[in-house]
Amino acid sequence: MPLPLLPPRLGPGDTVGVIYPAGPVRDQARLEKGLQVLRNLNLRVRHYSPDQSGPEYLAADDEQRLKGFYRLWNDEEVKAVIAARGGYGCLRIIGRMNPDLLRSRPKWLIGFSDLTVLLNGISAAAGLVTLHGPMVTTLANTDPLSFQRFREALSGEFSPLAPSRDLEILRSGRGQGRLAGGNLTTLTHMVGTPWQPDLMGKILFLEDTGESLYKLDRMLTHLACCGLLNNLAGLLLGVFDPGHFDRLEILRLNEQVWNRALELTQGASYPIWGGLPVGHQQGNVVLPVGMEAVMDDITGTLSFLPRSCQTA
Repeated sequence: MPLPLLPPRLGPGDTVGVIYPAGPVRDQARLEKGLQVLRNLNLRVRHYSPDQSGPEYLAADDEQRLKGFYRLWNDEEVKAVIAARGGYGCLRIIGRMNPDLLRSRPKWLIGFSDLTVLLNGISAAAGLVTLHGPMVTTLANTDPLSFQRFREALSGEFSPLAPSRDLEILRSGRGQGRLAGGNLTTLTHMVGTPWQPDLMGKILFLEDTGESLYKLDRMLTHLACCGLLNNLAGLLLGVFDPGHFDRLEILRLNEQVWNRALELTQGASYPIWGGLPVGHQQGNVVLPVGMEAVMDDITGTLSFLPRSCQTA
């Protein structure tokens, strides 16, 4: 199997396309702020607003969302496509993606949340490295570290991620494997489909928002019952927030998630870290899906290995 392909890096004046593969944008002010952030990076923005046909919880019907995606992917001037927002909808269109076409025109695909479907599905089927990171409607509120790493990733830089103050090494050890994962709810809904990620030997990262503890427990337990937590190279737990910004409640919820993850993987020896700045809060550092990474428990550093991929 060929090595995953690293899309070409972006430079000043390059074009980024904005896609709507999932839910509608209801806050136009946030969208405009995010578009301006991209322009301030000296990037051109190609942006086609959907016609909002179809159910109200989708940006447009499946046909229009697919058409918008391919319109930008097939545009030779567009070097990266970034989702406007998540929500729901990617699972409805992943089966109509053309992996050969996507690989023949490699470009960065960026997003998180519901984009977990496309990030992992396209990475596996097309052999492309994709970027789990901020979307247009979250860019303006992204913290400085996450914004810096977003900018670096677009230019092809993947420097080691130093430990944050919230990082907890829950189980020690060194882990090395390709990155996979994203939103826990979305990933769980991929189980049993043709696009279920192959997690054997992977470093799995997970995050979620607006879910109560029992639902998070149920989803983690479901992954464990399916055997998907048995043969990982490592487990990275991002931020699990209850849907608001109460720091104490977030810390309490995350500690409970950490404990459940440790219980479910008692028979495993791979490292587990908690508190990675990945999720729906302001901290959401870019993680390259499909690229090899190394978890070093001595330094608490997460390193990335671009040499594990081939350059387009």
